[in-house]
Parts: sequence; structure tokens; C-alpha cells
Amino acid sequence: MTADLHLGQLVLFDGNPFFEGESAAKHVSSGAILVENGTITAVGEAAALKAAHPNAAFHDHGNALLQPGFVDAHAHYPQTGIIASWGKRLIDWLNTYTFPEESRFHDPVYARAIADRYLDLLLAHGTTTVCSFCTIHPASVDALFDAASARNMRVFAGKTCMDRNAPDTLRDTAQSAYDDSKALLAKWHGQGRASYVITPRFSPTSTPAQLTALGQLWAEHPDCLMQTHLSEQTEEIAWVKSLYPQARDYLDTYETHGLLGQNGLYGHAIHLEARERDRLREHGAGLVHCPTSNTFIGSGLFDMEGLMAEGQTIGLATDTGGGSSFSMLRSMAAAYEIGQLRGRPLHPSELLWLATEGSANTLRDQTIGRLAPGSAADFIALDLASTPAIAQRSARADDIWEALFPTIMMGDDRVIRQTWVAGKPLKQ
Repeated sequence: MTADLHLGQLVLFDGNPFFEGESAAKHVSSGAILVENGTITAVGEAAALKAAHPNAAFHDHGNALLQPGFVDAHAHYPQTGIIASWGKRLIDWLNTYTFPEESRFHDPVYARAIADRYLDLLLAHGTTTVCSFCTIHPASVDALFDAASARNMRVFAGKTCMDRNAPDTLRDTAQSAYDDSKALLAKWHGQGRASYVITPRFSPTSTPAQLTALGQLWAEHPDCLMQTHLSEQTEEIAWVKSLYPQARDYLDTYETHGLLGQNGLYGHAIHLEARERDRLREHGAGLVHCPTSNTFIGSGLFDMEGLMAEGQTIGLATDTGGGSSFSMLRSMAAAYEIGQLRGRPLHPSELLWLATEGSANTLRDQTIGRLAPGSAADFIALDLASTPAIAQRSARADDIWEALFPTIMMGDDRVIRQTWVAGKPLKQ
């Protein structure tokens, strides 16, 4: 099979810019990515790679910035149809918008239609990997993994488990949550590019018995990820304390039931107590920052600076549909804005790293979120002058970060010239 050589600008990371600053990144103004059989086999200066691979098919993307596809570490694909719904905080949001919509996913035809729409929206916005909650219905899991398989996308997902504080149409039991999750895990985990994720929605919608059952399943399959929500809003934390009066804190409701570990993903993590921060760091658990959601439903301001300095593992996400955009660029912009409100604005290198390698690290996958030999050829071409407003600002740039920052702050799907998944162009 003929190799493909993609030419354009590159930004390559060899460290974490939160710790090493801009020196963690290298800008290659005339770079190239060599792709063979869906995998990146070489990255570097265009002249050297062209000389070394004269028989490759050349694809010249001009001054486009070639970057790893974005990695969205926390989302709810069933909420695609209710994104940007007005005026609610978390608990009202769930009852008013989320639960009625998720009840529709008992229908496999409806679930597949939304899964197809959702993944196409991700590809249009340059996202090539997502970690998503489904609904309690096994058909919702099958729909997303089937749709991802058709596109050869790297997708993490699981059946959302809830056995209380939800409508009858969305409640399972401790036993059925275990049984359904185990069967779906056996069916999908490791099939193609799919990874199953054990998924209790959050402590308020799971009894201790259900959390224990899912903790047991995780102990049986420790290579799987486990995803849930943690300390998103103050009312939610008070609710958890009323439901689990013996718990030391919110995290303890998971820890006591075997749901704290290195492969755990804890969405939001805004209002953490000192013990929770210590335990999350000790386990190397993944925290997922969902900035557009945190502002849209009024949750609070994530402590990126403090948590990163502690050595926490942190990724970035859209949290569709509590998050108000399918675009990781918008999540990057919102993370910058939250940083400003906390007195520590994030540098463009930090934002780009969070949306790619940082999120990949939380998902424990070294084959995504990177431009490196051996990585999957999931990458995008960014037009750094996609609109007149962006073009006039980037034209004044003195370096790649000044050129990229207007795209982060003002960009949308027009920024994405093309999205490649395993080396194949998929943006429609």
C-alpha cells in the first residue's frame, strides 16, 4: 500500500507545557506526517521526509496546522438533541431536559440516528476520539459503538446505570446494571477501536447496592475505565451528603464501593475537599474539566492551576449537552476564560495539549492525541485564517501561539479543513 505524506505546519509536544512552558512544544513551520496503513510512521521536517519517501503520495496542505484529532474525555451523546437548552442548573437540567430525552433511547432506530448525527458533528469539529455516557438502554451502547465502527473511530462508552432518583423509564437495578454492563463489556471491549467504560451516572442516582455491584465489575475488569461525575455543583454535594450520611465526602461514596482507581474518570471535580484531592492524586485518577458546561449551568470555576500543580491527571471535554458546543475549540476558549476568572489564564500551548495529549492521558491511551510514530493516524488540518475576523488577527502574529490563539477563541467547524481517522478523510 502506498504511503501518504501530509505536508503542513506542526506543533509537536515532548512534555507537559503546564510544567515546562512553551519549551515543551516545538513548532515545525514546514513539517510532514507519514501515514502507512492507518498509522503514523514518521513525523518531522518536510524536506527530509520527502527525500526519504519519494514514492509516497504527497498531500500539501499549505500553511494549515496539522494536529492530532481532538480527544473529548467526557460527553453524553444522548443529549445531542437538547444541547443549548435554556435556564437550568444541574438537577433541574436532568429532570427537565435530560431524562425525557434519554427515555427515547429504548428505540434502537432513534439511538442509531442520534449516534450517527453526533459522531458526524464531532468529525466536523475535528474530534476523533470521545468518551461518552450512553443511557440505561443496551441499545444506546450498541448504537454508538456500531456508528463508531462504521467510521473506525476510537470511542470509549458505557451503559449509564441508575436505580433511584430517576423516572421509571430510566431506572435499572443493581443486578441488571451489573448484568447488562458485563454483557456489553464482553461484546464491545477491545473490539476494533472500541473500549467499554463502566458507567454509574453519579451517586445520587445509584443506591449503595448498585455502586457495590459496579465496583465488583470493575474489580473483575480492572483494565476498563470507569466514568462518573464528582462535585459538579454545591446543591449536588449537599444532596449526596443527605443520601450518604456516613460518607466522609462525595468521593468517599465511590471509594467505599470500589469505584476509586487509576482508571477512574471523574467529570467536573470543581468543589473538591482536601481529602478528595489527596486521594485522587494518590490513585492517579483522571479529572475531566468541562468548562462550557460549568459556565452554562452555573457550576463553578475549575481549579486548573492548583490541581495541575498537585500532580493531578487532567483532561478536557465538551460535556455535550450540558456543555454548549460540540467543539473542543470552544472548550479550550472557555478553559482560558475560566483561567482568567481565577487569575491564571492558560497559554495556547496548554490549551492545545489539554485537548489532545492531556485528554488522551486521562483515557490511558498512548496511541491517540499525539503526532508520533506508532500513533493512530487520527489528525486534523486547522485553517488559522478561517474567517475574516480570525485572519486579520492572526496576520499580526509574531509566533505560532499568537497565530493559533484567535482560532482557539473565535474558531468553529470552519477551522477544520479536514479530519482524518486512521488515515482516511472523514469530514463531510
